[in-house]
Amino acid sequence: MYKMLIVDLNRHTDSKTMAALDWSELGFTIENNAGAADGALAQLASKPYSLVLINMVGMPDEGLALCSRIRAESRIPILLIGDGTNFQLARKAMYYQVSDYLPAPLCADELSASLRLIKRKLDSAGRADREMRPSESAPSDLSVIDKVKEYVTEALSQTITLKQISNILHFNCSYLGQKFKYHENMTFNEYLLQQRMEKAKFLLESTDLKVYEIASEVGYSEMDWFYKKFKSYTGVSANEYRKMMSITA
Repeated sequence: MYKMLIVDLNRHTDSKTMAALDWSELGFTIENNAGAADGALAQLASKPYSLVLINMVGMPDEGLALCSRIRAESRIPILLIGDGTNFQLARKAMYYQVSDYLPAPLCADELSASLRLIKRKLDSAGRADREMRPSESAPSDLSVIDKVKEYVTEALSQTITLKQISNILHFNCSYLGQKFKYHENMTFNEYLLQQRMEKAKFLLESTDLKVYEIASEVGYSEMDWFYKKFKSYTGVSANEYRKMMSITA
């Protein structure tokens, strides 16, 4: 069974829907509950969990802030319940790489489907981890990948190379690149581009920063290169993207 922490920020989670689920059949057990961000973070620090479910209906700022604080320390799957009428909120939630975002009121079928998908991913990650253990040192592979991701998040506005990270972590660059691709199903450079572009999208949607300021925030000193990469990634220019998001908001 995968242990789950439920964080009910507004203390009004749909208990009927939750109670209607066969949690053991879904592969999860509700290990603990928390009613505030600090309590949730304390719980996560005290014992291992496989999933965090956060109900942030009516409290979107607190919910996103908690996601940010969790992501600063962990890549644990996060399942968010939020205001289904708020498109911008759902997009901001995706910035924190949540596993799923479900609109309130909860639908039992949708919640079950989401939990099954998360379980399949957890099972797959577990199998991959076991297969990567030919020696005593192998269990550290996932923690190393997490360190690479954390470095990228913290240094996104700077020049970042895998060789640079390899030197910091005292790993062979080629070896680390292979491990990263195995666990993430993408190369390091593809991941770095994804993180830069997703943060750029987030900043275009949620701030009034100039495009050149956003480019700098995500590590691009040459505007032409940023414009080229952004349009290749999204299909539209940065200015067009901002206009599209303002129209749909």
